[in-house]
Amino acid sequence: MTQAVTLTQQQLQRALDYTRTQRHGRRNRAILLLTHWAGMRIGEVAALRYSDVISSTGDIVTEIRLSAAQTKGSRSRTVIISERMRAELAIYCAHYRPKSSSDALFYTQRRSGFSADTLTHVINGLYQQAGLEGASSHSGRRTFITTLAEKGVSARVLMWLAGHQNLSTTQRYIDIKPSMLRAAVELV
Repeated sequence: MTQAVTLTQQQLQRALDYTRTQRHGRRNRAILLLTHWAGMRIGEVAALRYSDVISSTGDIVTEIRLSAAQTKGSRSRTVIISERMRAELAIYCAHYRPKSSSDALFYTQRRSGFSADTLTHVINGLYQQAGLEGASSHSGRRTFITTLAEKGVSARVLMWLAGHQNLSTTQRYIDIKPSMLRAAVELV
C-alpha cells in the first residue's frame, strides 16, 4: 500500500478552495483542517462530539481529550488545538448547532455521525475532485508531521503530538524534502 502524499500549502489551499464550492463546505473545511492543523486521524475526527470541542462555558477548547474508544490503538490522548484551528471550529460550530452536546460534531445529511470509513471516502473524494493525485484522508496527518519536522520540532514532540507510542512510527511519517537537507548542512 502506498503512503498518502504530503501536501504543500498551495495544494491544501486548492482543496480548501474546492470545499467552498460544495454543499457542505464549512463542514469539510473543518474536517480537513483538523487533520492538517491538529494532526488528527480521520477516525478520531469522525468520533468527535460537540462536547469534545466546546467547553461548558461555550468556548472552543484548547485541548481535545480523546477517550480510548475514539482513538486508534485504544489509548486515550490529548490533541492540542492551535488558535487558528480554534477560530475555524468556532466558525463551524456557529453554523451547525447540536440538539445535544453529545451529538456528533460532523454529521451526514441524516444528522447521524460519520463512520471512519464513510468520512474517509468523503475526504478522499474531495481531494480527488480537487485534482490532488495521491492525496488521501491520511495526507493531512502526514503533512502536519512533516511540516513540523521541517520547522525543527523535535522528534519526541512530534511523537507526542501524533499520539504514537514508538518514535520509529513517527519517523515514517516524515517526508525528507530538499529544503530540509539544505537547511541541515547550512547548520555546520
